[in-house]
Amino acid sequence: MIREPFRFRETIAIILVDDPAHSAAAKRGMIEARQVIEGYIQRDPFFKATFDPYTPDSDERVIITMCDATRRAGVGPMAAVAGTIAWEGLLAMKDAGADFGVIDNGGDIALTSDRAINVGVHAGEASLSNRIAFVVPPQDGILGVCTSSATVGPSISLGVADAVTIFSKNVALADAWATRVCNQIRPDDHTVFDEIDPSEVSGVFAIMGDSTATWGHLPPIVRANVDERLISAGDRL
Repeated sequence: MIREPFRFRETIAIILVDDPAHSAAAKRGMIEARQVIEGYIQRDPFFKATFDPYTPDSDERVIITMCDATRRAGVGPMAAVAGTIAWEGLLAMKDAGADFGVIDNGGDIALTSDRAINVGVHAGEASLSNRIAFVVPPQDGILGVCTSSATVGPSISLGVADAVTIFSKNVALADAWATRVCNQIRPDDHTVFDEIDPSEVSGVFAIMGDSTATWGHLPPIVRANVDERLISAGDRL
């Protein structure tokens, strides 16, 4: 397995592949997605600024994907930017023939895999941080495993959770719902789960200090010792 860091402007990712050609394809896919997003923001700055669902004036797949996912989750379009870029990279990887590939775009993961893989959970100073992992079974298609945090990283959050991880076949939707749930969930209030469509999201795992909350169906969780050096972050690339 090849593990390769990748950085292009604000996109800071880790790519896992078996074939260097698949990594090259992933990079092209992510760069092209970023260029589309940046071009649209130049034309329509409100697209980047709004925290509300937004109807774009665009027929670009990347823009439509972001806006459709965030409309269903009830958040602004940029809440799905990292997941969408990772998804576009993985689609390019699949087009290049990959049966295995993982793109971790700052905690928003798109993957396809012919084998089981462990996905660790980083949740800042929470007691479970770096101590558990999901055992994700082989995936014929693409799976999104996206995490949002109110206490880790530069993303804007209106919540308190240390980590909210969402599983969905739609990577953009996983990213959008991670933001929505992280914004609303509290240790004593999980009512945001009532808003989730189980046909679109398969599972949710939230960490809030010493408290956890789950919804739907999750992969098996095992104890792990997650090496922080493997986490995609700007100061490690």
